[in-house]
Amino acid sequence: MDYRGDTNVRKANVLLCSVAAAVLMTGCGEMPDLTQEETELIAEYATGVLLKYDTAHGRRLVDTSMLEEEEPELEEPVEENIEEEPEIEEPTEVVDVSQDEEEAQPMASSVEEYYGIPNIMISYTGYEMADSYPPSGEEEAAPVFSMDASPGTQLLVLKFNAQNISGEDQQMNMLGYGATFRVSVNGEASKGALATMLVNDMQTYDDIIPANSTVEMVSIVEVPQGTNVGSIDFILRGNGEDGTLRLQ
Repeated sequence: MDYRGDTNVRKANVLLCSVAAAVLMTGCGEMPDLTQEETELIAEYATGVLLKYDTAHGRRLVDTSMLEEEEPELEEPVEENIEEEPEIEEPTEVVDVSQDEEEAQPMASSVEEYYGIPNIMISYTGYEMADSYPPSGEEEAAPVFSMDASPGTQLLVLKFNAQNISGEDQQMNMLGYGATFRVSVNGEASKGALATMLVNDMQTYDDIIPANSTVEMVSIVEVPQGTNVGSIDFILRGNGEDGTLRLQ
C-alpha cells in the first residue's frame, strides 16, 4: 500500500477545505497565498479527481497487445524429388602380362663381344635333339657327368666352338663374367639354360684354351617332346642390358 499517496491526498483535502473556507470568508475577488508545495498537492489531487470521473478516459488507453504482429510461420522447404544419376563405373583396364619380356631386347653380334672376352672367337655350329647327353656308346671314356631329359621333353643341345685366335694359351672363365643364357625356340617364351656339371658347359666353362686351338662347348635346354625346331634365339645375360643372338 502507498502510504505516501494517502498522506498527499489527506493534505490536498485539508488544503482544499482551507482554500474553500478562505474564499468564503474573503469573497470571490481574493485568493489566499499558497506555498509551492501546497500548489503542487492541489494540482495533483485535482488531476486525480478529473481522471476518476472522466468515463471516457479509460477508452483512450490503447491495448498494445492487439497490435503485436503475428510472426509469420516459416514454410518448411519442399524437398524436390531429384533423381540421382547412377554412377558410371569406369571399365577396368586389363593388362596383358603374358607378353614375353625379351621381345624388345637389342641384338648381340657375338658371345665374345657381349661379354668382352679377349682373343677368343665363339661361333655356333648347330644343334641336336637327344633324350640324354652325352650320348651313350661313344668310343671315348665314359663321361664324368651325364643327364637325361624329363618325362615328356627332349634335350635341345646347342653346340659352339671357342677358338683361341692368339699365339698364346688363353684362360676362358665364363663364371667370372657372370654369364647366364636363355633360349627361345620358334618365338616361344624363353627358358633358362640348364645348369649342368658338364666340363664343356659354356655357361660354367672355366679352363685354358691352348694357343691356336678350338674347344667344343654346349648349352642345353629342355623342349617339349617332338618339337620341330625352326628359329632359335640365344639370350645373353650378366653384362648389364640383355642381348639376343639369333642362331638360326
